[in-house]
Amino acid sequence: MQMKFPYSFPLTRAFSLYLGQIAFLAGETFSSIFLGRIRWRLVLNQIVEIGFGSQAVVIITGIFTGAVFTAQIFFQFNALNMSSAVGPVVSIALCRELGPVLTGLMVAGRVGAAICAEIGTMKVTEQIDALRALAVNPIDYLVVPRAVAMMISMPLLVGECIFFALTASYYVATRILNVNSVFFMQHMWFYTHTKDMVMALIKGFVFALIVVFVGCQQGLTTSNGAVGVGRSTTEAVVISSLAILMINFFLTMGLNIIFPAGGKF
Repeated sequence: MQMKFPYSFPLTRAFSLYLGQIAFLAGETFSSIFLGRIRWRLVLNQIVEIGFGSQAVVIITGIFTGAVFTAQIFFQFNALNMSSAVGPVVSIALCRELGPVLTGLMVAGRVGAAICAEIGTMKVTEQIDALRALAVNPIDYLVVPRAVAMMISMPLLVGECIFFALTASYYVATRILNVNSVFFMQHMWFYTHTKDMVMALIKGFVFALIVVFVGCQQGLTTSNGAVGVGRSTTEAVVISSLAILMINFFLTMGLNIIFPAGGKF
């Protein structure tokens, strides 16, 4: 007897269709970046909006993540007389996982929602149709500046998040938990390598692509007026956040082959 799965195929088809739309948008965007003319004034405006505007959120996230993670690691390691290992464990975890993932999630919530809401509002008010009537490609005018600005800003935000997290970690460990500052710094510098930071920047770049293309795609397909804008904005944040968490696993497994933990680089 043949079993039927009435819901699997529609879900698979919808998921494949959505991935195809994202891939088509990405392909058209990169084609415009490499073959077209980039509007650098719009790119600089988006860098200010995305990068500079997200600094407060990223800094606060980094500070308190580094502080609480240091405290938890110390409480566990101190019971095993391994308090000197707090520095390298926190540093490697922040560089390889926590820094890029938390930055990606914060930017997805702030910037991804803003991108979708702005483009979605233009879509439902027919401003995008007006751009086409004026012979202006919406991809060149709306998506490319945001994509370029996001690819520039996100790795810098990841590095900033890690820096402030490690600063907070050092302060909590040495001033509050009485970890020897010399041991903390020596072990952290000895076990943390350039490849750990490179891995963080690569993840930040990939997460930037996820946030910007999901946000733009949701905005460009918005319908049903103000209700549709709100729905698309919510979906953009949820989809991009889940995509970051899922793709992070595959990035970790793949990049660990290229940049294995330990060793020198």
